[in-house]
Amino acid sequence: MIISFGCRALSALAVSAAFLQIPVAAQERPAPISESEVRSHIAVLASDDFEGRAPGTSGETKTLDYLAKTWASYGLVSGTNDPARPWFQPVPLVERKPYAQSFQAMRGSRPLKVDNDALILASRNPTDSVSGAPLFVGYGVGADGKLNADVRGRIVIMLSGEPDFAGAAKLPGRRDREKMLAQAGASAVLVTASEGASWSSARASLASGSMRLANDDVSASIHGLLRADAADALMRPAGLSLQAATRRAREPGFAPVELPVTLDLTASTQVRSFASHNVIGKIPGAKPGSGAVLLLGHWDHLGICRSEEAENRICNGAVDNASGMAVLLTVAERLARNAASGAPLDRDVYFMGTTAEERGLLGAYHFADNPVVPLDQIVVALNVDTVAIAPKDAPVAIVGRGESGLDEIVDQIAIGMGRTVDTDTEANAFIRRQDGWALAAKGVKSIMAGGSFSDMTLLQAFLTSVYHQPEDELTDATPLGGATDDANLHVELARHFADEAKYNPATTGD
Repeated sequence: MIISFGCRALSALAVSAAFLQIPVAAQERPAPISESEVRSHIAVLASDDFEGRAPGTSGETKTLDYLAKTWASYGLVSGTNDPARPWFQPVPLVERKPYAQSFQAMRGSRPLKVDNDALILASRNPTDSVSGAPLFVGYGVGADGKLNADVRGRIVIMLSGEPDFAGAAKLPGRRDREKMLAQAGASAVLVTASEGASWSSARASLASGSMRLANDDVSASIHGLLRADAADALMRPAGLSLQAATRRAREPGFAPVELPVTLDLTASTQVRSFASHNVIGKIPGAKPGSGAVLLLGHWDHLGICRSEEAENRICNGAVDNASGMAVLLTVAERLARNAASGAPLDRDVYFMGTTAEERGLLGAYHFADNPVVPLDQIVVALNVDTVAIAPKDAPVAIVGRGESGLDEIVDQIAIGMGRTVDTDTEANAFIRRQDGWALAAKGVKSIMAGGSFSDMTLLQAFLTSVYHQPEDELTDATPLGGATDDANLHVELARHFADEAKYNPATTGD
């Protein structure tokens, strides 16, 4: 039977009585998840028919259909805990796609030469224009995490990357710093391109559109990206370069430098407001009130990402993150089968596919602000992302090692399954780049465990080649041994954390 869950018609009939629990023979432990099971789900989600799973497109509708009806067929129930909105949690978004821009840099009465391709601008409204004296403010904040300059009416050049002041606590991330500058009255915020990043990819990313949560839609009249050579050209009249400014901005006593340059900027942008969705299923536990385990991963990718002239236009996102969703689907099937055989887990186990992760963890942030279960009842959140990189028997690394107090548990379970563990903290470089961060920032114990983040050479090879490109497709060469290992690891992790006798969060240190 095929059921369509249209995104705009999410009714109580979205999952019908036809999807009752599948009867299975009683057994203590189902067979381990196989590579063929993982591959079958990736093949569907990363197919051209799903058009790259971009939020707010027909690809979203097909993706939500597939995830919800598959979970329902395994015996899961809606996890929204809202009879009026089963399975799908609306996530209100605002999308902006720039289509025209102009700029002029002047030093007094003399124009400064800046390459036309060295900036990419977007406006808050359909068309905005600003002009004024740029003010270089480093990271936008000082060591105390507060703005360190008067930016009202100014065009601000803000360094990318994370502030790293000696002795300072964790400081606001890039998006939060941009908001702080906008709220303080900056007329435009131009962020320098990340060091070592591909300018063509960064430019294409912003040109393809940016998204924000509707209730967090705070920005200056114009925002954009600035290539390194353009930043150098604007800073040179003040005796600075981007490299020197980056070095000086890390000094606690750094004073913002006003540049003897003016900029005139104009940008035109298509603005669209719409609702995307997180999809949430649940395996009810045998002991209501004992807490919940949350497994999550993002279902979205970049959609149709190349022009009509291109031979391969679709960014299918097989590794990022159809592979993670395949893990969530297969893990849900095993746990639901076990529950149906008469061995339910103590705690509720939730499975969530988030939207707009690629646009800044937006679905995860919305869930963290509007949880379907109180956050203090979530005993652990296990995020699964980009798992089809490592080969079979890869060591288990943890994104968030040393942050949650759960490392020893994860390591012991992995070792008990015959896997080795990677105990260094290299993978922590990705803490803020994955959905679990949105929950960890709210105090939820959140980790991402698996093989893909244990080998930085393999991971960087992916990130610098097919990542966010149409070439991220499922092929015979896609390594699924490690992804399958990680799927079986998450079966055991979920069983452990959902067992009240095995895991008591009150006795686990931070």
